[in-house]
Parts: sequence; structure tokens; C-alpha cells
Amino acid sequence: MAQAGIAAFTEWFRHPDAPQAISTDVFGTAPRELTRAITLRQTVEMVRTTIEVMESAIDEVAAPGDERVLREALLVYAREIAFATAQVYAQAAEARGAWDARLESLVVNAVLSGEADEGAVSRAAALGWNSPEHVCVVLGTAPDGDSELTVEAIRRAARHAKLQVLTGVLGDRLVVIAGGNPNPLAVARSLIGPYAAGPVVAGPVVPDLLAATRSAQAAAAGLKACSAWQDAPRPVLADDLLPERAIAGDPSAREQLVEEIYRPLEEAGSALLETLSVYLEQASSLEGAARMLFVHPNTVRYRLRRVTDVTGWSPSDVRSAFTLRIALILGRLADGDAQP
Repeated sequence: MAQAGIAAFTEWFRHPDAPQAISTDVFGTAPRELTRAITLRQTVEMVRTTIEVMESAIDEVAAPGDERVLREALLVYAREIAFATAQVYAQAAEARGAWDARLESLVVNAVLSGEADEGAVSRAAALGWNSPEHVCVVLGTAPDGDSELTVEAIRRAARHAKLQVLTGVLGDRLVVIAGGNPNPLAVARSLIGPYAAGPVVAGPVVPDLLAATRSAQAAAAGLKACSAWQDAPRPVLADDLLPERAIAGDPSAREQLVEEIYRPLEEAGSALLETLSVYLEQASSLEGAARMLFVHPNTVRYRLRRVTDVTGWSPSDVRSAFTLRIALILGRLADGDAQP
């Protein structure tokens, strides 16, 4: 490259009016290959060293009286070399950025469509994804305007929150696959800035990228059903939208409500199921439930505390009571379907 630069300078000095393609003359016909083999820092140092050597030799090679002209010409050519170097590496960076964006879009789309495999993991690794633990997917509406600016805003927020992210704008949705934090709500809060107005839903945490489809599908179902909960917080967890998702026809939400609420209550004894059912039917009245069950109100209170311990949902909370009611309905339907 140094020899090509000196030869190109000599030719340019002899014929200053002739058009010169400096980037081709000096960096060859495949500058992209150059940027892969030699870093920008190395190229700058090599150009600087070559210019210094040429400057030191001016007094030896210049004809008497031409030293000043040759030195000025070298300065002009050095400037052109600097611009050519910047152009070559800038074009390579743009091409690499465009390729990375396409690669990232493929990974994000594979996760959303349920097609994530080892190939997607390999592509993510090429983008700098270091297989962090605690992966979740956050979905919301993408803002109008340049999607590249939106993606860059997500990256800045992720760096500030010390998260690894794969992100992209797919249609009108802004998708973020985030890793490095076991709290999906905290992840969504730290990334919510670039999202447009409207619901933002965080899927459950999964162990790795291969399992991220489950988080993505839950978040997508939650985003679809979120309009049914007018007072939903922003952001909201997909698991907090289980009843709306179940009513909207999400089979995974129905299964989750049955397996995580109804079955544990069933295994804990019929008294808990009966007490919860009567309590909800009696408009959440302890005294009314106690009269229907022929027990003391304190017994009802104790059983409801047990319901909270078993399921994690409190019957005394309006939102939790709604979730519990849907779980009971779905559980009974499942039992009815299982009967011959």
C-alpha cells in the first residue's frame, strides 16, 4: 500500500491535471477487503509514516529549487489521502451497519415467528449477543419517523441500563429482545422512552434466546388483549393480562391460569376452591360467604389467606379477584372436557 501511494503521488505530480482515483490507486480495487484486514488506526499510522519518510527524502530527490514545490504538492496529496482513507472506512462501516441491521432483523423475526434455532443464536452472536441469562421480549407501537433513529434510541437506553438488546421495527411494532435483568418490568421501564403512545407489554423472563419465542408470544398476545383493560399500567407484564388474553382466545394463557391457579387450589383441598368460589359469588363479602358455608368469618378469612399463599393472587384485590374468577371458570371447563 505504501508503494502504491508513492507511485500514485509520483504519477499525480507528473500529471496534476489528470483525474486520479486515489482510493483505487492506493487502496486497491477491493477496499472492503482492506478494512477487514487492517484497522483504521493501523492505516492512519501507515499513511503518517509514509508521508514522513517522503518528506525526509524531498531534499534528496527534488531538483534544485523545486524542494518547496514538491513539499507543497506532498501536503496537498496527503490531504487527499486522508479524505480517501476516511471515505473507504466510512463506506465499509455503512455497508457493515446495513448488513448488521438485516441480520438483526432476521433474528428478531425468527424469535417472533417461533423459528429461533441455533442458526439464529449464531447470527445473534455475530451481532455481539453474549448469551446473557434472563431474556425477555418487550413489545409496543413504533413511533413515526426514521426507524434507525428509534433503534439507536433503544440502544442508548439499553447501554444506560446495562442490558444487551436485539431490536427492530417490524411493521408498526417496536420489538426489543433484552437480556441481563431478571425483572421484566424493570427492563420495560428502562426501555420505554422510544416507544410511541399506547400499551407496552413485557413478556415473561426465559433462560436464553432459544426460549425467547415464549416470551415474545406472551407479549404479542398481551399487546393484542391490552385494550380490554382500560386502566392497565404502562408498561404492563404479559402475565398481568392473563384473564384478558384467555378471553381473547390465547391457549397458553388459558393453560397457565388452569395450571398455576386452579390445579394448585384443587390439590390443596376442596375447601379452598369452595370458599373462593362462594366468596367471589357473594361480591367478596366475608360475612356473606361465611353464612353460605356455615362457618365463622375468621375461617373464611384464613382460607382466603391460604388461597393467596397457594396462587400468589389475593381474592381481596379487585384485579386479582377477576383473575381468580377466570381461572376457576377455565378450570371447571377443563374438568368438564376431561370427563367421558
